[in-house]
Amino acid sequence: MLQRLLPILLLCCAGAVAAAPMGFDEARHLLNRTSFAANVGDIEAFAKLTRAQAVDQLLGWTAGTVATPAPGWINTYESPRRLRGASDEERKAFQRAQAGKGVELRGWWLTEMLTTRSPLTEKMVLFWHNHFVSSLQKVRSPVLMYRQQQVLRKNALGYFGDMLHEVAKDPAMVIYLDSASNRKGKPNENFAREVMELFTLGEGSYGEQDVKEAARAFTGWSIEPETGEFLFRRPAHDDGVKTVLGRSGNFDGDDVLDILLAQPQTAEFIVSKLWREFVSPQPEPAEVKRIARLFRDNRYNIKVALRALLLSDAFYAPQNRAALVKSPLDLIVGTLRQFRFETGEVAPFLVAARQLGQDMFAPPNVKGWPGGEAWINSATLLARKQLLERLFRAQEMRQPPPMREAAATPVAQQDAGPRARFVRAMMDIHFDADQWLAQFKPGDPRLLKVVLAAEPAAPGDDQAQGVVRLRDLVLDPVYQLK
Repeated sequence: MLQRLLPILLLCCAGAVAAAPMGFDEARHLLNRTSFAANVGDIEAFAKLTRAQAVDQLLGWTAGTVATPAPGWINTYESPRRLRGASDEERKAFQRAQAGKGVELRGWWLTEMLTTRSPLTEKMVLFWHNHFVSSLQKVRSPVLMYRQQQVLRKNALGYFGDMLHEVAKDPAMVIYLDSASNRKGKPNENFAREVMELFTLGEGSYGEQDVKEAARAFTGWSIEPETGEFLFRRPAHDDGVKTVLGRSGNFDGDDVLDILLAQPQTAEFIVSKLWREFVSPQPEPAEVKRIARLFRDNRYNIKVALRALLLSDAFYAPQNRAALVKSPLDLIVGTLRQFRFETGEVAPFLVAARQLGQDMFAPPNVKGWPGGEAWINSATLLARKQLLERLFRAQEMRQPPPMREAAATPVAQQDAGPRARFVRAMMDIHFDADQWLAQFKPGDPRLLKVVLAAEPAAPGDDQAQGVVRLRDLVLDPVYQLK
């Protein structure tokens, strides 16, 4: 009798948990995973909600637009053809200008991450940036990289199928994966291979002949060199019959993408990646299949998949708390946001992120940043701690007013090298530890819960107060986890 009743009792208990308010710990975990950092006010508000109410509210906050003004050059595409016949000095000047725009582009996105009212949106744009990988280093056009990010942003919590079709024709992707050189009689297989291995099916779900046939379907996909817009060159397209994953026909590229979307492996591959981003390093196969089925049945609606992940028991399981390593951007943006640092120039934080292994708009290769434990090694862990130490000692290091005024002059700014700019930016940082700590009463256990995802690894000094206490917490190894 007990064996027959146990599943029913467990189901009833699970339903009761799902209908009860989340409480402080679950709310903190949810917000910490879906934003760059959780603050006390939001945690307290979400603690009163059920899991479903909280997740629905988070998904309802997402936005497809940004508040940070875009760089002024985003609508001015400069064709590489302009360099034909240019002198060496003109080429160097063009390259310097493009490099400057690249820095400005990165600064624009980092500023949006720091100030956005929808951090989940930025987390998802970053996720897709590391899924549909392309790099400024090869594309060499900040304008095209900006346009690609708008495609990712528009679809970040929309429909994966729509995004796949748009990204496949995105000019930055066309350049990055050599689609422009893919023509009838001389197919280039780069995009066909990566769209299967990295964007949809994953390794082992297709054969070499599928790649060759799919490459024929994508022939003729190119860009218009003067405008940087997508261009289909019909004379370069192979209009013969192709066979891809067992289906035959006079397929073009869009047909092949639809064939890939029809495969159950595609939904499972995407859900597995979302699982590793939000839940734990090791996806649970049964749960992945369940959520993937919902994903496919709802036309690859990303919000449906994400909602199911964030409502799963696995997401809240104790063994999955503090189980993910913060990326460099998680660490930097999360710290600046959580402790309400006031900052000036953001470029030095881009340098810091690059030194820690995450150069915005420039993943290391077509597979993107590997993430997880790969973020941490002896060098990056030391650099992470040095950055945190410097942030929480910024007030002690501030220059006297005359020196700071001199450093702010246009001539000084122009002449300053990267290190000098970094030092000056650190001097511009302001953190009011007393004001931030005023949220907590003396001995308030919520302080530790807000800052750390689990109990500290090092005992620390329980008698320490103010910024010294905070410094102890952020330098604890557990602060590197989420």
